[in-house]
Amino acid sequence: MKHTFNAQELFELLSLAVIVVNPHNQIEWLNASAQTLFEAGQKQTFGRSLYDLVRDAQILIDLIDRARSGHDAISYRGLRLNAAPDRSENDRYVDITASLLDDNYVLIEISDTTRQLRITRDATLLAQQDGQRQMARALAHEIKNPLGGLRGAAQLLERELPDARLHEYTNLIIREADRLRKLVDNLLGPGGPQHLAKTNIHELLEHVYKLMRNEADKDVLIVKDYDPSLPDVTIDRDQIIQAMLNIGRNAIQAVGSVGRIILRTRIGVNETIGTQRHRLICKVQVEDDGQGVPEQLAETLFYPLVTSRPEGTGLGLALAQDLVTRHGGLIEFDSRKGRTVFTLLLPIQESRHE
Repeated sequence: MKHTFNAQELFELLSLAVIVVNPHNQIEWLNASAQTLFEAGQKQTFGRSLYDLVRDAQILIDLIDRARSGHDAISYRGLRLNAAPDRSENDRYVDITASLLDDNYVLIEISDTTRQLRITRDATLLAQQDGQRQMARALAHEIKNPLGGLRGAAQLLERELPDARLHEYTNLIIREADRLRKLVDNLLGPGGPQHLAKTNIHELLEHVYKLMRNEADKDVLIVKDYDPSLPDVTIDRDQIIQAMLNIGRNAIQAVGSVGRIILRTRIGVNETIGTQRHRLICKVQVEDDGQGVPEQLAETLFYPLVTSRPEGTGLGLALAQDLVTRHGGLIEFDSRKGRTVFTLLLPIQESRHE
């Protein structure tokens, strides 16, 4: 017997999120995909404001008003929706279309493009990291050789100077040559083989927590939010501690004398790092409530020597990214005023019997 579908049944089958709002911009209905996207059920949201779904619901309301005034479907692309405070921790990037129905009801279609954008961004970050390594090697060769000659010449000159008071100037040359050599070594990142072993990530985080607690002002609250089900990860202990500590110190500097930092762990299932899909990944997040990453630095944040602080070297985040990518992982970030989250993504190597 042939089955006839009604409109609501068809909407429930769509992977596209669909919301219907009444003339007062209250939620009348949302399909299963919308309930999943916004982590809210039909009974929870019926008759409620759009602000119960997202913080910046005014974007949706403006779109609805335009659809009502023009009587045509109106679309926005690549919008960032901030999750409502009591819902998902993660913001979403979406394409939205609003269409006018009868009696001033409006149908909103939302396509979640977060994953596609993330894959593109990750691939860009990985390519950027590879380019930085090649540039650092070339710079090291061009800088280290003349520095070695300069330092040696200063030492020879020091022996020939008749007046010991002039040694002040040769010592200055030697100190500056050593400083520049150390800077180049930092740009190159760690040398030698990795010492990989199965490790409890929370053990490392406890060590980082103690170091951060000693460095942060007393009015900075550092909260631990760990997922106890997280399996061990195969990593170089010292390298990942350094990466997490660099991110943690960045958060301390971001909040200043008063603020809140969260150290969080989560497990990711069937997620991608770059273009590589993994069944399980370890997520380590460092969240702070500081002013956020300056917009002009967002695209170059992981470049070496890029910093917004006059006293900063701009090497901490670049080195952290390098250390994590050496493990097949990646560091991502999401930032706005009052909430910046750096996420370390590390593949979890599964044993054959798992």
